[in-house]
Amino acid sequence: METLLRTALLDWLRNAPDLADKLNAMEEESPVRASAPWLGIATSASADWSTKERAGREVRIAVELQTRGDDSAADAELVSMIEQRIRALPRRHPKFHIITTQFLRARAQRRARNQRSILMEYRFRALETVTE
Repeated sequence: METLLRTALLDWLRNAPDLADKLNAMEEESPVRASAPWLGIATSASADWSTKERAGREVRIAVELQTRGDDSAADAELVSMIEQRIRALPRRHPKFHIITTQFLRARAQRRARNQRSILMEYRFRALETVTE
């Protein structure tokens, strides 16, 4: 379920026209060749969140935004757009349903050569889709 959720989230982010216009890449991991700004899934982890009748997972996903420059206001705008898009991720998917989406934490870091990294972590609780 973790891999399916990662794929669904990345597809959802890639299909946001406003984000696609502002980012050079949106990848499963750090892009091999992309100039900033780009967005990648930095890491994920999952734990059992099953019920008696259905398999479930609590999945934590951290997305990383890499930018370059002195304008932190532009970074804040991008972060806001990404957060809004993640909150709007549809709940129903072919093999699972998202029960809850929760922002957990963020961390910003300035790096060498005027690079910035913003890491945003979310928790998703999902149950498998029941087919009868």
